[in-house]
Amino acid sequence: MSTLPPGSYVAEVTANETSFETPEHGVTPPHFSAIVSRSPGSLAWERFRSDRKTVVAAVVVAIYIVLAILAPILVGLHVLDPYTAHPSLINDESLPTGGTGISWAHPLGVEPGIGRDTLSRVGYGLSLSLFISSFAAVISVTIGVVLGIVAGMSRSWADTLIGRLVDLVLSFPQTLMLLALSGVIIGFLTGTLKVPAGDPAQATYVIAVLALFGWPPVTRVVRGQVLSLREREFIDAARLIGASRARLYFKEVLPNLWAPILVQFTLILPAYVSTEAALSFLGVSILPPTPTLGNMLTSALQYATGDFLYFIIPALLLVIVVVSFNLLGDGLRDALDPKTNR
Repeated sequence: MSTLPPGSYVAEVTANETSFETPEHGVTPPHFSAIVSRSPGSLAWERFRSDRKTVVAAVVVAIYIVLAILAPILVGLHVLDPYTAHPSLINDESLPTGGTGISWAHPLGVEPGIGRDTLSRVGYGLSLSLFISSFAAVISVTIGVVLGIVAGMSRSWADTLIGRLVDLVLSFPQTLMLLALSGVIIGFLTGTLKVPAGDPAQATYVIAVLALFGWPPVTRVVRGQVLSLREREFIDAARLIGASRARLYFKEVLPNLWAPILVQFTLILPAYVSTEAALSFLGVSILPPTPTLGNMLTSALQYATGDFLYFIIPALLLVIVVVSFNLLGDGLRDALDPKTNR
């Protein structure tokens, strides 16, 4: 090696290591920081965890789901009792004694006029709202995903037909149709399909209508994603090896859509919770004495000034649940979509 001026160095690079040789100090070991690769899932989790409002919303949603699952069990164990009246706790003006009727036995007071436990009715109402909304959301998302994949992958009349069907469904006034067709369809369910009258028929009707009118937005979102996926190399490779349409749709395309599907589900579910409450308020969904947040609000209107607590509790819970689900959906969309602006 030729003589080097003081302070100069020669970098010797091999396949496994890099060292720096100096004439005065010999070989100096380099210091490299390890490069750790991270999966898209870990990156999404890090973005999700760094968003505080999304984490808080996720905790609220988790508590709501746990309470909704436990409520029927607690009713079966007679820990919660949403049906038993306590007339002794009601004064001559049909209001709870003491203004709200709050006691150790009834932490949220009792229902005006009848005296049923408010905590039990709210808990059981949350459970029914979650069941109806979740069932309808699953059906809506399933229909929307299937039709969206078919429309996006098709280059023929199927795409046009599904697009016109989406426009047709969106043109119907959903709330008006729900109110106008309730008697006819519930009669068909109980008479022809032998669905038990009362709450089962009412819940089936609400689930069916929400599902049938709720899939078009999902179809549009999924179709837009599929339009870009169908030009990818792995789709061309699957076609070259003779993959069937079913394999292309559900083995190649569908696994790449789980992020928008999850986001759509978390956004549709709170909309259905509030819609079910509105329908129950209008007398189309579950009817008293079975409690839901909607019919509790209906019965609380006439006592809003005398017992404001009974009115505000279901309204406040409804607002908290819907806002939490919406914040969770927005947070998931930001975490799972690396192209969004944060």
